[in-house]
Amino acid sequence: MAGRIITVAQQKGGSGKTTLAVNLAVALHGRGHSVALVDTDPQGSMGRWFIERMQAQGEDEAMDFSTSSAWGASYESEKLKKRFDYVIVDTPPKIDSDLRPALRVADLVLVPVATSHVDLWATEGVLDLARREKAPVLVVLNRVRPNTRLSVEVAEKAVELGATVANTQIANRVVYAETLGVGLGAIERARTGPARDEVTALTDEVLSIIG
Repeated sequence: MAGRIITVAQQKGGSGKTTLAVNLAVALHGRGHSVALVDTDPQGSMGRWFIERMQAQGEDEAMDFSTSSAWGASYESEKLKKRFDYVIVDTPPKIDSDLRPALRVADLVLVPVATSHVDLWATEGVLDLARREKAPVLVVLNRVRPNTRLSVEVAEKAVELGATVANTQIANRVVYAETLGVGLGAIERARTGPARDEVTALTDEVLSIIG
């Protein structure tokens, strides 16, 4: 059976795309799945994370990394899904025709939205482009400050835009930044606690959609 492709996209920078992508990858890997990461963002944060991981843990046949141009993302992803259970594509913080190949091949598009109205406004372009490519979308409230009225408002507005919003919210926790810098996922540092619970719950949601 061919693997599934998950594209992480958001027009606004600072939404936590790479953090979401690598934590999902680590969680899927931890459940026994093979995962390929594809970085189409020239900033290269995902690649830096992977290098740190390789230096600390050595090579792992069940987790691979490659870079691609935005236009080459569809070819690279389709190639990798023949060998891996999941392919996770990190995209640049912009929405234009270059993003279409990564959306077109996606079994699921994850759209992280930091809890501000500015971030929500930026999401409209992603949702519109994903609809044109007939790609299923899951909006994930990211870097959330718990128990704030703003996060509730942003979630409500996202639904009004026609988006499916994940039940799981990812809070603004130091552990996500700390582990990103050393090539880990939050669940590898936090064996118990809220960060692990968040990543586990989000992974469950993703799998319930794409299997």
